Amino acid sequence: MSAPFTVDMAREAGLPIKSLRGQRFISLLRGVHVRAGHPMTTLDWIRAAKLAMPDQAHLSHLSRIQALGLDIHPLHPFHFTVTGDLHLAMRGVFLHRTPRLPPTDEVGVTPTAAFIGASSWERFIDLVKTGDWLLHRGHMNLAGLVELARHDSWRAGAPEAIKVSRMLDDRARSVRESETRILLVGAGLPPPEVNRPVFDDPNSPIGDLWYPRWRVCIEYEGGQHFTDRSQGLRDVSRYADMRDAGIAYVQVVDEM
Repeated sequence: MSAPFTVDMAREAGLPIKSLRGQRFISLLRGVHVRAGHPMTTLDWIRAAKLAMPDQAHLSHLSRIQALGLDIHPLHPFHFTVTGDLHLAMRGVFLHRTPRLPPTDEVGVTPTAAFIGASSWERFIDLVKTGDWLLHRGHMNLAGLVELARHDSWRAGAPEAIKVSRMLDDRARSVRESETRILLVGAGLPPPEVNRPVFDDPNSPIGDLWYPRWRVCIEYEGGQHFTDRSQGLRDVSRYADMRDAGIAYVQVVDEM
């Protein structure tokens, strides 16, 4: 009653199958239902999609990464990868067929393999944000990404993943910070140093995007900078230290 379920699961729990056709439940995908009024989360939708697919279909591409908690891309369609000639048309599901499966784990393809698959579909800037997020949280490492992309160079997305890998940085703390960095580079500036001390001191403030050549920091101010008083107090102190050191800073918010 608290998550998506299959018809077989309902039968095993003793729920009369004919009740699934009433107003108490709604159909999500083929053979998968949920209690009416249940607030569907991203993970609930991914669970529903996995329940609707056969066991040989592995969650992949952005859907596999969304299962880790990244929530910046459209949820649909759900992506799965299979080998062989399985042909299955299902609303909201995209089935990728491959002669050889990429590495898999208990959830689907591995996050690294999912990123390579997504590289054949997504915009460059979105791939940088996604790759930074995976690296910063330890779901993927840069050497492993390049190694797998080169080993499976025939796979869709492998060349693009290698190209994107040159722009990834595991020190990026948020996807908006990653996006700001890529916009700066796209505008013609060199890549900034990411979350580095701005001067040689154990208590040095950390600059989000730091250009030591010009002694300029670009600071992305997320919502917590305006709602968390302790964060705001740290900001006041940090910017005072920067001014005392003759460091200029540019504050950027989402609306900009």
